[in-house]
Amino acid sequence: MMKRYYSFGEYLKEIFGKKVYKVNVDAGFTCPNRDGTLGYGGCIYCNNASFRPPSCTPELSLTQQISKGIEHIKRKYKAQAFLVYFQPYTNTYAPVEKLEILYKEALSFPEVVGLAIGTRPDCVDEEKLELLGELSKTHLIIVEYGLQSIYDKSLKFIHRGHDYATFLKAVYDTHEKGVLVGAHIIVGLPTETYEESLSMADEINRHPIKFLKIHQLQVVKNTVLARIYEKHPFKVFEYEEYLQFVVDFLERLSPDIVIQRLFATSPDEILIAPRWNRTKQQILNDIERKLEERNARQGSKCSSIRNRALCC
Repeated sequence: MMKRYYSFGEYLKEIFGKKVYKVNVDAGFTCPNRDGTLGYGGCIYCNNASFRPPSCTPELSLTQQISKGIEHIKRKYKAQAFLVYFQPYTNTYAPVEKLEILYKEALSFPEVVGLAIGTRPDCVDEEKLELLGELSKTHLIIVEYGLQSIYDKSLKFIHRGHDYATFLKAVYDTHEKGVLVGAHIIVGLPTETYEESLSMADEINRHPIKFLKIHQLQVVKNTVLARIYEKHPFKVFEYEEYLQFVVDFLERLSPDIVIQRLFATSPDEILIAPRWNRTKQQILNDIERKLEERNARQGSKCSSIRNRALCC
């Protein structure tokens, strides 16, 4: 049965004619919001353990991590094609010469069809984008920018260290180089209403963003946000409320935007709130169920002028 939203797996199969598996790597980067360039400690929600997969082991070289990941996935799924995902921290935060070595090292594996590069919009420049543009001529290159919110009030609250205008500049500069753009957003911040979070779909539709990751706000241990929550508990998404939100959001999101993630999943041992006690598969199944109950699909209520032809 066809999904009611445009999934990343579906997109990759359209492009390569087969299933493509992601290999997560840690190339040893840090972040300007942690090393003192912009600040220390990172964004107020950031505990890297909340999104670092166990397979990311920076003690190993990049080649070792990729080899180990490919071997494991091949053995488990009989996989033939892989996308190397530079995930932890800011993966363009280095001189372009170093980035070129790392990216080409990852692409040297014959089974690797491309790269996904997680980074900040204030950590790219002309030289780095030129490099990515060259690589995109032979491989799938996706730059995933941590946006988190379109509202400067929220970016200030989470100590993001950049504004929304910086994100938009990075998106258009990247797009002009022929490189595909992804965005990560956090919904449910205490600085925003339900409708404000929902309206991010309308705004994203207006720009050349091909991929989207949606995360509900999670409070995890050993973060500034956890200390705020302990002193002044704020509302977080309850499970059924979030299912409703995702359906509302998808209906307003352009159908040509590829969904890479619909919710966040932090390890139970560090998660404070919200605690839904559901597996990933249960959450995905319940989102599908909600979509079916409402006979809803991604883009069914999209009002973007740019994508109106796709939404009607």
